[in-house]
Amino acid sequence: MDKRRIIDDALYTHFVTFSVSQRRKLLDHDHPKRILLGVLNHQLQSFAAKCVGFVIMPEHVHALIWLPETGQLLRFLHGWKRMSSFTIRQWYREHAPNYCEEFGEGERFWNPKYYAFEVDNEAKLEEKLVYIHLNPVRRDLVGRPEEWQWSSARWYIAGRSVGVPIEWVC
Repeated sequence: MDKRRIIDDALYTHFVTFSVSQRRKLLDHDHPKRILLGVLNHQLQSFAAKCVGFVIMPEHVHALIWLPETGQLLRFLHGWKRMSSFTIRQWYREHAPNYCEEFGEGERFWNPKYYAFEVDNEAKLEEKLVYIHLNPVRRDLVGRPEEWQWSSARWYIAGRSVGVPIEWVC
């Protein structure tokens, strides 16, 4: 059992990572990624939170999230994962049932746990942002970070919309 404590007692930017159950590539299609961003938008508005950056990979997600109140990270992530898994599963049933037919109805979509790291300074925030933006490059999905449509790199590098509002928080 993981006894690591998530510190949520000060206004940190949270570097979070969560994965699809059994690392299945259920975020390979564009529409599930759009759903994930739509639910992120909803959560950002509901919590008056800010997204500093993100990347959606075929089987996992990284995000830098700032919340205006302490003690909200678990609720924020639970809502993001719960609403997105319901809607993504529904999309698969209607539009791509063969893609994940081995994925049983009773199985989880997301791994129940997540990783969170509290970023408390600008240098560490920049380091984590570069790390997430380079994820698709390291995996040979694109040659440059801004080429990956499912990342905030296009906003930072090219000033292009990325589907969610991005805001730098120091």
